[in-house]
Amino acid sequence: MRFSAITLCLSLAAALVGAAPLPTRNIARRQIKLQEYADFQISGGVGGNAVKEANAVFVDPLAGKDLATIDEATLDAMSTMRSAAEDAETELFNPAIDAASGADATALSVGKTKNKVLKLTGLKQILLIKLAQAKADGSDTADIEAKLEDEETKLQNNIAADTKNAGKVSQAVV
Repeated sequence: MRFSAITLCLSLAAALVGAAPLPTRNIARRQIKLQEYADFQISGGVGGNAVKEANAVFVDPLAGKDLATIDEATLDAMSTMRSAAEDAETELFNPAIDAASGADATALSVGKTKNKVLKLTGLKQILLIKLAQAKADGSDTADIEAKLEDEETKLQNNIAADTKNAGKVSQAVV
């Protein structure tokens, strides 16, 4: 009888332990998936909306998430996409603008400005994630903060230029 009672108690204890929720790490699941430039670019349409459009790509998907918990796959996707936007600026927009004239050159310039807002918004978000992770780890953040300040200045300049382009036709290059 004693053996049966002990076995029953052990079985009951094992069942209770098995039913207990497992501790989980507070890791934000990947919310930004790697996309081809043509699928996330914001350069078409009209000028003046670049902040909203860029935030939809790089900021809004992570809204409400603890940036210190963003996984490496998300950071890699964001970095690749930001690099694609930078490549589009130098390899697509610059030659297209040089070859165009008149209204076409203007529309391409408006698109290039929107693309710069996209690129810089991506970089700012990446830096904010790295800053949050460095703070969480207790690491020195001075370099990240300096880079963030520099990129924020560039972003604000391009947002101002996009605002001046409000309503103007914006041409994408893909």
